Amino acid sequence: MGLSKEEITEETKKQLWLSWPMIFVSVFQFSLQLISLMFVGHLSELPLAAVSLSTSIVNATGFMLMMGLSSALDTFCGQAYGAKQYHMLGVHTQAAMVVLTIVSIPISIIWVFLEPILVLLHQNKDVAALAQLYARYLIPSLSANALLRCIIKFLQTQNILFPMVLATGLTTLLHLLLCWAFVQKLEIGIKGSAIAFCISNWFNTIVLALYIRLSPSCRPTWTGFSKESLHIIPKFFRLAFPSAVMVCLEAWAFEITVILSGLLPNAKLETSVLSICLNTAGILWMVPFGVSVAGSTRISNELGAGKPKAAYLAVKVTMFLNFLVGLVEFSVLMSLRKVWGRAFTNVHEVLTHLIPMMPILASVKFLDSILTGFQGVARGCGWQKLGAFINLGSYYILGVPFSVVSAFVFHMKGQGLFSGIVVALIVQVVCFLVATLRANWEEEAKKAFARAGGSKVQVEEHEGDQSVHTPFIVQQSL
Repeated sequence: MGLSKEEITEETKKQLWLSWPMIFVSVFQFSLQLISLMFVGHLSELPLAAVSLSTSIVNATGFMLMMGLSSALDTFCGQAYGAKQYHMLGVHTQAAMVVLTIVSIPISIIWVFLEPILVLLHQNKDVAALAQLYARYLIPSLSANALLRCIIKFLQTQNILFPMVLATGLTTLLHLLLCWAFVQKLEIGIKGSAIAFCISNWFNTIVLALYIRLSPSCRPTWTGFSKESLHIIPKFFRLAFPSAVMVCLEAWAFEITVILSGLLPNAKLETSVLSICLNTAGILWMVPFGVSVAGSTRISNELGAGKPKAAYLAVKVTMFLNFLVGLVEFSVLMSLRKVWGRAFTNVHEVLTHLIPMMPILASVKFLDSILTGFQGVARGCGWQKLGAFINLGSYYILGVPFSVVSAFVFHMKGQGLFSGIVVALIVQVVCFLVATLRANWEEEAKKAFARAGGSKVQVEEHEGDQSVHTPFIVQQSL
């Protein structure tokens, strides 16, 4: 299975062409919460603290969960598209919409009663009350986000990207205008910020839904609502659940780190420094995530088409591109380590404490970029269950305990907390690397063909043919 220079170049071009639109989509989506926070930040300290706390909670309990559940579509829709089972993209997406909408109901109830939960976690009562108010007004955006995540995966896995860039870009401009109108002009405060967020999410969802309904590009893949989607909900959930676990375990580990920083001596300073680090990590994460999305799309498409050689090439290119992105981000952060903090604050003490944290942050971003690439591989192959176990072990058996011991026993404070993240990332990278190197790509292609709705009997018949040592769907591609 030797690879020519032309094959490698062509695969690289395909992934780069898919990557940059997804980077823009991710940045535009991330900017909605950032814009809301910026407008609220000009009100007073209490609303800013409440919205910051509420945003952290709703992300951890809601939006990240939706992101994780919808990630199963990377596997189902991507492989179905590669197998040319085009109608199954719509069926899988509808199943996902049903599951995510149902899951949004108990989450909404949690948001309604958020104040007593936050008080139980020893948060300030005034901040908790406002955080609950903000979360309640965000509830309509949860169902919109659930549908939007599914729609984006539906379009992404069939390489329809530019409508998403346009829609999310327009949504960002609309959100900027709405926040200005509701928060500053009408002076509705944090309610206005939340209402603007809900309207923006629904606007984005409706625009993309109309595109799917009206565009000729989606006619083969969206054939209307089907009862078949209800029958495959158990199949979807079996992959969606570990997908959600994989995403949420990682996100929650970072939230735990922030909470732990509040228990350190001079907690205000440590929390401020760690918040800058995590916000920086979140902003820079958009680039490797966009690359990994392109990778998962290419890998799932090729596996679904029964092309293990092409799929493994896509894996190699994805990991190489993510390695380069990690190297660039590491270099940028190290070169800006003495001035980066000024983009967030002018407080001298915070800036002084941030400088020794920057090498650790740069290392986190380098490792995280590689890990994000491996997670794209996992989504493309359907390895979410493996990813869930890896994240559980790396963060909660090693990473978080290492953070606690380093910060509180060895008195390394914020550096100790962040060192635990580094340990977890190293373990994750090693585990995913081993899994990728040990993978049998012909077997993965067979699994993808069956998962995509291909005839299992057909595959078994060719497996049983002693004159053919490679499954038929694989043999066609070699």
